Amino acid sequence: MKVCIPSLGDGGPDASVSEHFGRAPTFTVYGTDAEESWVVSNQGEHHGGSASPPNLIADTGADVLVCGNLGRKAVDRFDDLDITVYRGAEGTVETAIQRWQADEFDEAQPGEGCGHDHGHGDHDHDNHAH
Repeated sequence: MKVCIPSLGDGGPDASVSEHFGRAPTFTVYGTDAEESWVVSNQGEHHGGSASPPNLIADTGADVLVCGNLGRKAVDRFDDLDITVYRGAEGTVETAIQRWQADEFDEAQPGEGCGHDHGHGDHDHDNHAH
C-alpha cells in the first residue's frame, strides 16, 4: 500500500505536513510493503502546472491520502479515484504515517466539507478543490 502526505519544503519523513494539500510543494509517498518513502514535486495548478492535485496524487500510485484538511469537492474527487482520505494530520510526515498506522485519523467521507477557512477570499469552502 502507498500512503501520500502533502509536505512542505523538500518533503521526506522529517518535513512538516502541508495544511493545504493542493498547495503543498511536495508530496511524500510512503510504501508500507518496503517501508520506504520518496518525494514527488507538486506540478499542479497552484504551482504553475496544468494537472489537478488529486490526479497527481493518483499518478503516484497512492491508495491513501493523509492530510490536514481539504474541501468537499476534493474528497469527492479522491473517492472517484479510489483513494481513501484521512484528515487531521499535523507535525511531521513521519508522525502522520505513525498516527495513520495506529488508526488515529478520521476518514473523510464523500460530500463532507472540512469546515475551516482556506483563505481563498470567499467563504464558500465546499465549492472548490484544493
